[in-house]
Amino acid sequence: MEYNVLVVEDEIEICDAIEIYLKTQGYHVYKANNGQEGLNIISNQTIHLAIVDIMMPIMDGIQMTMKVRENYDFPIIMLSAKSEDIDKITGLNIGADDYVTKPFVPMELLARVSSQLRRYSRYLNVILDQQHENSYVVGGLELNLDTKQVTVEGKIIKVTPIEFKILQLLMEYPGKVFSADNIYESVWQEDAISTDTVMVHVRNLREKIEIDPKNPRYLKVVWGVGYKIEK
Repeated sequence: MEYNVLVVEDEIEICDAIEIYLKTQGYHVYKANNGQEGLNIISNQTIHLAIVDIMMPIMDGIQMTMKVRENYDFPIIMLSAKSEDIDKITGLNIGADDYVTKPFVPMELLARVSSQLRRYSRYLNVILDQQHENSYVVGGLELNLDTKQVTVEGKIIKVTPIEFKILQLLMEYPGKVFSADNIYESVWQEDAISTDTVMVHVRNLREKIEIDPKNPRYLKVVWGVGYKIEK
């Protein structure tokens, strides 16, 4: 995974030097010269870690970190030429994860960046596991049992309760072919007499989840047999 690191530092030489150090380790780097510029980048890019100086014009690092913590949880390492404990305590209390005093040893900063990203990566994996615990995922198609939502490539698709149940049945067993009778009996919980309604619901569902319903990627017909969700 390529990590995006934001460097917010008003001293251009220091900012450029940190960028060089980070790029040697394979990180993609964004730069800003004050807190407001940093917030603008965060709102438009996916940032995995930020290195933020405390003393900056327009918006300092303390104000920026407080704003970031309203909506984001990625690691923040604060930089400052000051070494007083009160600065460290303030930075950590408002949501910073680590603190480095200038002048710093480049390898120490890189080690701290690497350590914070390892922790953040583990945290993200836990969150993703929790999100998918009660979900069925096939490619870009996801059905969440808790929220009763269906998404395709992250976009929420509105489906009816019956469509949701049909999709849930098919996604529980990707690749398995279900006849119209199978689907009717499982979803409606009664013997199948007429399965025309199944065909209507499947057709409507395909219109909603497929980019090109005539050439479906997910919900496919096995002619003369039934329907399946492609693995």
